Amino acid sequence: MTAAAAPALRLHRASLAFGERRLWSDLDLEVSPGEFVAVLGANGAGKTSLLKVVLGQQKLAGGTVEVAGRPARRGGRGIGYVPQQKGLEPSTPLRARDFVRLGLDGHRWGPLLPNRAATRRVDAALAAVGATAYADAPVGRLSGGEQQRLRVAQSIISDPALLLCDEPLLSLDLHHQQAVSALVDRCRRESSAAVLFITHDVNPVLPFVDRVLYLAGGRFRIGPPEEVMTSETLTSLYGSPVEVVHSGGRVLVVGGAAPSPHPHPHPGAHAVADSSPRTQPPAPQPSRR
Repeated sequence: MTAAAAPALRLHRASLAFGERRLWSDLDLEVSPGEFVAVLGANGAGKTSLLKVVLGQQKLAGGTVEVAGRPARRGGRGIGYVPQQKGLEPSTPLRARDFVRLGLDGHRWGPLLPNRAATRRVDAALAAVGATAYADAPVGRLSGGEQQRLRVAQSIISDPALLLCDEPLLSLDLHHQQAVSALVDRCRRESSAAVLFITHDVNPVLPFVDRVLYLAGGRFRIGPPEEVMTSETLTSLYGSPVEVVHSGGRVLVVGGAAPSPHPHPHPGAHAVADSSPRTQPPAPQPSRR
């Protein structure tokens, strides 16, 4: 298979461990160009560590990982990255368009030089995310949602084969969560970039997701949302009762009260959409190892 025909991302029998603690083993995953895969699971399940593996920042304990047909390595091209939403200092001396251009040549030393081709690409990226109106505004004075749009623009400006999103919806209100999710979806459809999207709440991205990778207690499930996000599948995955409720087009995951025969973290360890601690039955606590 040539690099042009290769999956945007391929993991083969991939295993990740820190000392004696194994996060997951024998993970086989191929993500096709243009495919949207959501990565779910409790805190500590290895979601962000998976992105570090793809970025070449973390070595596998076993198996292989390739991006667009090439072994993953630190600093490798072909990957766009959208981090968690973190507010920039109001005094940050950087315009929105200069912030976006860092995704194109920010790895180079020295000041950014005038470049017509780079300017056209910046303008196109800003237009793609609907940020043209504040292209010359100081980034620190923009709202959290506007800043996150710029991070998406920065991630797509180099035409990546793979877009990694590390919980980019945290700290955003529901309106901006939906807006950023739809923005990532539109960008991947227009560019055919594959998306690996880590989130604690699947609901904002549910309309766009092709498959779900659910990590829990050293195990995983991969498949369409309607197959993975079920009471039977998650109960088996966690080793304790889990109820998945579909209400008003949203998915609610609730941990059961029965003790677990297996020491797997419970789904209540991550944010559960539209659930209230007052109405949930008590969730089993993860055992310490």
